[in-house]
Amino acid sequence: MTIREVRASGLECLALATELLQRARLVDAEAGLWEAADLQWWWRTPRRSDTIDQLFWIDGEGPVAGVVLTDWGRAWGCDPIVVRGVSTIPLPTVWARAVEAIDALGLEAIEVLAREDDSELLSLLAGAGFVADDDRSGITWMDARSRPDVAALPDGFALVDRAEQMTRPHPMRQRNGEGVEARLRECSLYDPALDLAVEAADGQAAGYALFWFDPVTEVGMVEPMRVEDAYQRRGLARAMLTAGLDRLARRGARRLKVGYGTDAARALYVGAGFRVTSTSRSYARRRPVGCEDTAE
Repeated sequence: MTIREVRASGLECLALATELLQRARLVDAEAGLWEAADLQWWWRTPRRSDTIDQLFWIDGEGPVAGVVLTDWGRAWGCDPIVVRGVSTIPLPTVWARAVEAIDALGLEAIEVLAREDDSELLSLLAGAGFVADDDRSGITWMDARSRPDVAALPDGFALVDRAEQMTRPHPMRQRNGEGVEARLRECSLYDPALDLAVEAADGQAAGYALFWFDPVTEVGMVEPMRVEDAYQRRGLARAMLTAGLDRLARRGARRLKVGYGTDAARALYVGAGFRVTSTSRSYARRRPVGCEDTAE
């Protein structure tokens, strides 16, 4: 089957990345790091990477590989993605093109999150001068039929969603900007009824969680989940989590996924019945500011 290269930016890039990750998930139930919903969550705020033409390889059925560069502010993230077993474009080729793009853009700080069991990518990272840092994270999965019962909120708190509270300021705006809701509504997998928050008796947002249902893969995902410091240790996180998982299952999700980056988050999710399936580590390459390549 003929494969062609395509470059896209903005929402067109997001659409191709969505299709690519959905295809990868349909091929392997737990491979890789990301769901399509992850990249849609990344769209929540404007980034310099929105305007960059990103590279995809496409066959007659859609994307089979791609390179996604994301501006995180502190550094740029790089994600080489391949639909293993389907793509005739191997990971080393995708990675080589990723390095070309990084160099062409003159990016000084690059981070790549890699699974600790992905020996091929780890070898490529080492060969390109990437060094592991202290950032570790993990992925957990659950069969939706095994989800826990919905936990009750403590007295004085109420669970709301954006389908009910469209006229009030979005609880994520303080960390993601006033335009966060408008950006989320540009995403094909965003559902206001799965955009949850817990409100205190005075109307203040005590916490929020966004749940994503992908009807193509039948995967439900949690990203993000946060309880504000003043409301910690009151059972709000478990109440939001269990309510959201129940809504995902009722939407049609067969499998549920959430990632963690802290011991506290891992304990919450494992305590709710999620199973850790993989761990990952961040690898970085930083070029000193003002450093230029010189020919000998």
